[in-house]
Amino acid sequence: MPDAFDPYREALVVETSTVWPEEYDLDPRKRNQLEVRLHEKPSEAAHLEYVRMHTGFCRQIVVTDEDVQRVSS
Repeated sequence: MPDAFDPYREALVVETSTVWPEEYDLDPRKRNQLEVRLHEKPSEAAHLEYVRMHTGFCRQIVVTDEDVQRVSS
């Protein structure tokens, strides 16, 4: 279940993770570019999760078609 964007938790993010659906078979450089763009504006991600860690939070974005459309243009 996705979380709502949370400025408090954002301030404590120490790691990021991106989960790609299997149907996206992209060049690693293209995938990395898209991941950077997704994490630049996490408040716009369709599926955002904050995973609790000992040192803070890991921001995890599960990529959707809408996200790819948004950051590809």
